Amino acid sequence: MSLPKVPTKAVVSVLEMSSMLDLSKSRFYALVQAGVFPAPIRHESCKRPVYDLELQRKCLEIRTTGIGANGQPVLFNRKNRKSSRKPHQGHQQPASDHAEMIEALKSLGLTTTAGAVEEALVELFPDGHTDEDQGEVIRRVFLHLKNQK
Repeated sequence: MSLPKVPTKAVVSVLEMSSMLDLSKSRFYALVQAGVFPAPIRHESCKRPVYDLELQRKCLEIRTTGIGANGQPVLFNRKNRKSSRKPHQGHQQPASDHAEMIEALKSLGLTTTAGAVEEALVELFPDGHTDEDQGEVIRRVFLHLKNQK
């Protein structure tokens, strides 16, 4: 992650500010609501919410130091950049490693095999599922296998 050291524009939009911070717009808005980042101001010339130079510097400092405007420490995740990922070569998780998923499916009342889980994962997530939320993966596999019965 390489953040700009110094802002280059007098004002930037919320979308530009979130991009400068390497955060998605929705994550940035959530962090503003939580008091981690300062709220934008409404500039008289355009009536849109913007970040002036001072607010840009403050946001960049928060992102760099990990200490929010509210004084609380904050951890940042990397922005999901699908276009920068390497092309996926087949499914990433061998069938023998599906024990946790099989156990989770069993707790939901579905008995299955590693082979069936592997087939479902390949069909549902042809590009792999390591970047997906584990709960969502289990939910989709459960529904897929349940619908096959």
